[in-house]
Amino acid sequence: MSQPAPSPIYTLRGASGAFNTIHFSCHGGDSPLLFSGSAKGAIHMWNLNNRRAERIIEGHSGSSVLWVNTLHSADTLISQGRDTKVCLWNLSQGRSELMDSLSTGSVGFCQCSLLETGMKTCLLAFAGQQTEELKIVELPSKTLVCSLIPDSKVGMVMCVKLWQPQSGPGPLLLAGYEDGSLLLWDITQRSILSQTKVHLEPVMCLTFDPESLRGISASSENKLSSWMLDGRNNLQLRDCVTLTNPGVSQLSIRGDGKLLASAGWDHRVRIFGWKKLRPLAVLQYHSDMVLSVAFSDHKDPKQRLLAAGSKDQRISFWSIYNDGPHTV
Repeated sequence: MSQPAPSPIYTLRGASGAFNTIHFSCHGGDSPLLFSGSAKGAIHMWNLNNRRAERIIEGHSGSSVLWVNTLHSADTLISQGRDTKVCLWNLSQGRSELMDSLSTGSVGFCQCSLLETGMKTCLLAFAGQQTEELKIVELPSKTLVCSLIPDSKVGMVMCVKLWQPQSGPGPLLLAGYEDGSLLLWDITQRSILSQTKVHLEPVMCLTFDPESLRGISASSENKLSSWMLDGRNNLQLRDCVTLTNPGVSQLSIRGDGKLLASAGWDHRVRIFGWKKLRPLAVLQYHSDMVLSVAFSDHKDPKQRLLAAGSKDQRISFWSIYNDGPHTV
């Protein structure tokens, strides 16, 4: 007999706007942190020990914050807003200081993707000013590495994922487009390695597991599309998972490669086994669209949580590490 789905262990609120993006930072200090970006332009740094906002940054002139991440440690924050700017913030020693910014020129909703390439350098991928354009810059120098525009008409860039192969040249970039296509780019060669159609509608989100060379994507449809790379970097469609209701905002694979979480337009978070995409749990709490999901990787098992940010202006936290999610 199946057990009832669990309830969140606690929630956060107080951003006076939808939580578009969340990001755990569990390194560089004893206190696990969660960064969030709201539709009202606020970036909150939450201390998860006392469950309060340690700092609030009004960084994008009131424009919606689309994406947040941290560089190397929790001392440097990077944020992306609908004001077409990406901002770098110095958070060391209690600061909230704007160090630098760059203009993407994009008015879309495509979130940036970050890949650390050295102790003090990283690559940032983002949608450019032209409809199908992708740009990659090196940080902190802001040097343009390349601009990628496909030959075929695939529409607006919707989502991107930078990653570094374990062997062979790299890095590589996966990009989902408005016509439902998925492209794999070789950044060094500025060329497309593989292309396939994964959805009938625009690719709203994707994530990728470099260990297994498997990825998954979602759209406004009621399905998840799973795909993989073969030994020659060819994209191959695998399984499809049919959802009860259409629309997924974000997908996240847990660090140990065992679980997948989806943020649903139907107000629910769904948990799947990543290996076989077996449905494990439906987490019901929010009263509006779930926009973001993230797994923590804290060294303390008690702090390893799943967080979900919603349009209802709340972030829910779920403990699914120790006992595993309940089957539904």
